[in-house]
Amino acid sequence: MRTNNRREFLKNGALAGLGLISSNVLFASSTMEINKDSSLNFQETGKRLLGSGKHQLEVSAFGLGCMGMSYHRSFVPDRQVSINLIRKAAELGINFFDTAEAYGPWINEELVGEALQPIRKEILIATKFGFVDGTPAKGLDSRPETIRKVVDQSLKRLKTDYIDLLYQHRVDPNVPMEDVAGTVKELIQSGKVRNFGLSEASAENIRKAHAVQQVTALQSEYSLVTRQPETTVIPVCEELGIGFVPYSPLSRGLITGYINERTKYNANNDNRPALPRYQKDAIIANWTLIDALKDFGDLRGLTVAQVALAWLLAQKPFIVPIPGTTKLAHLKENFDSREFQFKPEELKELTAALDKIKIVGERAVGQQASQINN
Repeated sequence: MRTNNRREFLKNGALAGLGLISSNVLFASSTMEINKDSSLNFQETGKRLLGSGKHQLEVSAFGLGCMGMSYHRSFVPDRQVSINLIRKAAELGINFFDTAEAYGPWINEELVGEALQPIRKEILIATKFGFVDGTPAKGLDSRPETIRKVVDQSLKRLKTDYIDLLYQHRVDPNVPMEDVAGTVKELIQSGKVRNFGLSEASAENIRKAHAVQQVTALQSEYSLVTRQPETTVIPVCEELGIGFVPYSPLSRGLITGYINERTKYNANNDNRPALPRYQKDAIIANWTLIDALKDFGDLRGLTVAQVALAWLLAQKPFIVPIPGTTKLAHLKENFDSREFQFKPEELKELTAALDKIKIVGERAVGQQASQINN
């Protein structure tokens, strides 16, 4: 598709009359050039790199997590609203879109595929395999034959003939990681998949996978209320040249203040009621974090969410968060946070203040807890 056609498509397909939010903040130092041999100035373009060498992806500073448009967020927006939002994200400059067979299951891939088909060659799609029948409650399944079958089904739902980044959604302890990585390597050789990723994998399994097939990115929960990756897997990613993709970088809305102790959820389509951090007492106890972010942001024209996201970007140049949203205003708010540049001293002072806040409530229990950090 020619550039002019793409622009015309995005102009007509997205919500009319809504442009970028103007910002008086500085461009992000966190988009610094991380490949000294590259001719592209990442500080000016706002791009980042996931992975290295042959399996490196150039992505926008933020991706878009599409899960909540179909799954686990209580309500499901009108389908056309979500399609418009995805296309608007591409118009704003986001080129990295995240989905999975498990989101629905299946219906989120179908949504993403329809939304992005007209500009497929100009964006990057990440999806995932790893559950029985695409259903987390049924357990894990990363057998080679299952991976091959899921990839074929995902390609059809996504209306494409290749997947830019294929993650193992959760590590299956019953299937050797070497077999998983070897199967994805075969899919890469066949052209159905271009890059390999892991999600919620341990340092040991990252190394095992990387030895068989180069890993482009690790996706794990990481936010100001979930900071364990700083000492467990992010150092491994840095060592091996693997990108790090935080999901739930705003902790499913918890950090923004958009949800509170009075928020009501639809338990039939929301995982938050079962998570300890989203219980009434924990939300109240953890509000200290929101207050600290608000105090910092108020003086700099930033929202709480923007401070939280800018802080993540400032941690490492290979970190690419994928905040999800169903609202255009929040999409723009999140994306604009890439423009804020921390001064070294203020980043140090904010981090020191946040380090003192004790987060109440585990991030997962039961089956969900058993499927992470493996």
